[in-house]
Amino acid sequence: MSEILKGRKVNDGVAEGEALVSPENVTFYGSVDLDTGEFLEEGHALQGQNIKGKVLVFPKGKGSTVGSFVIYGMAKKGTGPIAIINQETETIVATGVILAKIPSVDRVDIEKIKNGDRIRVDADSGTVEIL
Repeated sequence: MSEILKGRKVNDGVAEGEALVSPENVTFYGSVDLDTGEFLEEGHALQGQNIKGKVLVFPKGKGSTVGSFVIYGMAKKGTGPIAIINQETETIVATGVILAKIPSVDRVDIEKIKNGDRIRVDADSGTVEIL
């Protein structure tokens, strides 16, 4: 039986895939390899993980405004996440997902989502379904 979490649309679209969850905030500038999608930030919960093709789940973004363009660049190269879910989406991530046309929802209780969960993000309706 699936569980549906209600949130707020940040950027429209629908995507379904495997969740990659971080309990820590994420910065994209300098933390992600644009060519592979590997998360590089030393000591971060996602270090060594690959975000390519995943539903990336984290509390909120942090860091440089260049992070917006990193998200966009990864989408263009096909190395970025297919959707992003946050507790709170701040302007860096919001700008990035809009530029990159990545479905995104925030105001979601991300503690209910676990690594490896199959997730359906329907940003148009502001819902996240744990399948």
